[in-house]
Amino acid sequence: MTVIPLPALDEDTHRITHRYVTARGARFHVAEAGPADGPPVVLLHGFPQHWYVWRHVLPQLAATHRVLALDLRGCGWSEAPKHGYSTDSLAEDVIAVLDALGIGSGSGSSTGTGTGTGTEQAAIVGHDWGGWVGFVAALKHPERVRALVSVNMTHVWPVHRRVLPNLWRMWHTAFIEHPPLGRLVLRHTGFAAFLLRHWSADPTLWDREDLRVYTDLLRAPGRARAVEQVNAAYVWREIFGHPLGRYRKARLSVPTLIIGGERDVVIPPAVLEGGERHADELSVVVLPGGGHLLPEEQPGAVAEQLLRFLG
Repeated sequence: MTVIPLPALDEDTHRITHRYVTARGARFHVAEAGPADGPPVVLLHGFPQHWYVWRHVLPQLAATHRVLALDLRGCGWSEAPKHGYSTDSLAEDVIAVLDALGIGSGSGSSTGTGTGTGTEQAAIVGHDWGGWVGFVAALKHPERVRALVSVNMTHVWPVHRRVLPNLWRMWHTAFIEHPPLGRLVLRHTGFAAFLLRHWSADPTLWDREDLRVYTDLLRAPGRARAVEQVNAAYVWREIFGHPLGRYRKARLSVPTLIIGGERDVVIPPAVLEGGERHADELSVVVLPGGGHLLPEEQPGAVAEQLLRFLG
């Protein structure tokens, strides 16, 4: 398992522990903090990041919650199998990891790694494509999800008059969704680092060391291929599935919050509205001055919104 050395972390972040669980035939990495008996919160990352995107949010939530930052299949320190990268599959991975940890499944894992009671629901918080995975998990398994928060990602019921004029903002996917071009771009160019800089509303956010925490992992052939597959599945099955009404009849019963950035160049505030009529409880908050990388740009503001919403 490839593990990239991390930059120096503050004292609170050092309290994060790391574990691996096996679910659906793959080995998943989970960064964990907080009391074992606290309300569980699962954090899902986006592209091209992994659990580390939550490093400044996680300790703030961990004061009152059991926080689990999961590396999705093929990303971060999790295993990168050859298949299973559709949104539906990634959502099933999340539920299976909860099962392995004994959260909401009625029993702990057969390997004895579960420490939960087996009865509680988990809140899911997803950034970027992790937000989309969270929506699908909540729609398919509402009995397992206490609350849902999507950060820098819109809902699954696009208002076409708002989305269509903004589709050009997904231009970057053209370079990473087509095999084998996508994996070559990710492995042999600085494209991922460029996107991270481009997506941030704060030009001083990044230094070379932090960028390498994400980009160095993508140089591994299996991980570059996995990220290529995730992007391909998202574009071809999700974006192009919208006109066919893929989620048109789906009803979201889980209390949901969408957190957007005022200056998000990928998912602008204009596309965040319109999901309310498909949900029992859905609200939208836009953070002033925020870009597409809110967990790293404004971790304090994100944590404040999460704690207010999750209780």
